[in-house]
Amino acid sequence: MTHSFNGPPLSLAFIGGSIKSAVGYAHFAASRMDNRWKLVAGCFSRDSEINHATAAQWGVEPDRVYSNWSELLKQEQGRIDGVVILLPTPVHAEVSMAAINAGFGVICEKSLATSSEEAKAILELIKKKAGFLAVTFNYTGFPMVRELKQIIEAKKLGKIMQVLVEMPQESFNRQSPGRIGPQPQTWRTKDYKIPTISLDLGVHIHHLVDFLTGEKALEVMGDQAMLGEHVAVVDNIMCIARYTNDMRCQMWFSKTAIGYRNGLRIRVFGESGSAEWIQENPEELRLNFANGQRMLIDRASDLLLVARQPRYNRFKAGHPSGFIEAFANLYCDIADNLMLFKQGKITDQNYICNVKMAVEGLEFFETIGKSNTSNQWQKIGDIND
Repeated sequence: MTHSFNGPPLSLAFIGGSIKSAVGYAHFAASRMDNRWKLVAGCFSRDSEINHATAAQWGVEPDRVYSNWSELLKQEQGRIDGVVILLPTPVHAEVSMAAINAGFGVICEKSLATSSEEAKAILELIKKKAGFLAVTFNYTGFPMVRELKQIIEAKKLGKIMQVLVEMPQESFNRQSPGRIGPQPQTWRTKDYKIPTISLDLGVHIHHLVDFLTGEKALEVMGDQAMLGEHVAVVDNIMCIARYTNDMRCQMWFSKTAIGYRNGLRIRVFGESGSAEWIQENPEELRLNFANGQRMLIDRASDLLLVARQPRYNRFKAGHPSGFIEAFANLYCDIADNLMLFKQGKITDQNYICNVKMAVEGLEFFETIGKSNTSNQWQKIGDIND
């Protein structure tokens, strides 16, 4: 067992995330993994057959399955602890605000919104209603990413000078069986004030830099390009950014990088050491130090402070923890924080992305667009507490 909690699970409803949805399965499996949550209600799909089939497969009673999300919020008000929003990004803000107004704890799949204006409106509502909202960025749930965070906080790499992070994918150029061209979801073929690729991939790597270093972006120089078959949308973004504490960051994310299923990689360089983590090999963390020492550590290492904790070892080292387990770690964190919140206690959101952090990410990507247009460095606006 991974988590030292013995109380009953919190009750949960899904909006979106049917059995036809990969992200739906990930959230369902992760929420159940440590017995911290129980799915009891849902509006999983606009298709009635899929909606009820999902409920049947996931053990939700037929009288708690709803044909639309507004009816779910109305009927389940006061009956459940949290609602998970798994709809396409363009409607996240509307549904999140309705759920907050109805008094639900909200768990929202990234990205929280399509613009910083939408996210700021949610932030103001959270303050007004004293509400609870967490955005899920599952890569920060990987044990070795959390180990790296601890290493950085313990100053084992010295002052962090630069971070290089990339997330190349091939989905807009790779052919399907039968030589059929890419078939992305409809909402991913339209750009907003922020390109959809930034809402889909970019927010992950921006949050990962924030999560690991705690530094905040100050200004950015960016380039946005349309390189794939879907010429109407941005599909490749590169940028360099200046952060607080004189840290530099280089980012690249793409949907036109043939050969990369999901090439997420982060390299952190400090004054006395460096570290590298690769998502496709998540159990290992590579460390290098100024004295020439080189190390490769995993969950079995005696040197670890975080990743050896029982909560991160659902099975022994050598049998890798991965994508869904990382989501499960977030669901444990969210459950802990929501329980404290419901008790009127101050919550420690060290591992959770809150609304203010989501606003920062969206402002960052809006500024990349401005830089792309102006061909100049652009300062990132301040965010009021």
